[in-house]
Amino acid sequence: MLHSSAGSDLPCHIALLGYGGLLPFAGLATLLWIQPEHASHWTRALYGYGAVILSFVGALHWGVAMSSPMLGRLMRRKAFIWSVVPALIGWPATFTDHSIAGVMLIAGFWMQLYQDHKLAGSGGLPEWYLPLRWQLSVVATCCLAAAILHSAVFA
Repeated sequence: MLHSSAGSDLPCHIALLGYGGLLPFAGLATLLWIQPEHASHWTRALYGYGAVILSFVGALHWGVAMSSPMLGRLMRRKAFIWSVVPALIGWPATFTDHSIAGVMLIAGFWMQLYQDHKLAGSGGLPEWYLPLRWQLSVVATCCLAAAILHSAVFA
């Protein structure tokens, strides 16, 4: 277990998986700047990965809606509905203009985090979940913002 800033124990395997999931974000954002001749390729890969991860974090709400006895009927319905929204944001971002796609994904990650906060109060999520999601969201969206900045600088 790792001790997180929120005073709760973060299982080591969860930390490795969560932070390890940031490697493609950081790697692709870095490649944009060190190999600008391939920027279109790296940007497309970064936004594709962002869309996949955005869909993944949205799916948590489906799982909680199915399994948490703590959710009331209305909150359960909202969790099921929300669970598909991130995929509906991420998928069009994969075939949208690069600068718009980046904004869509960043907005999607922050909307997801907002929804995670709403779910955490009634869904029985572990104490380490929200601090971890904050950290992962900040890094992921900074990498996506770096791609938007790169497009603006080298347009």
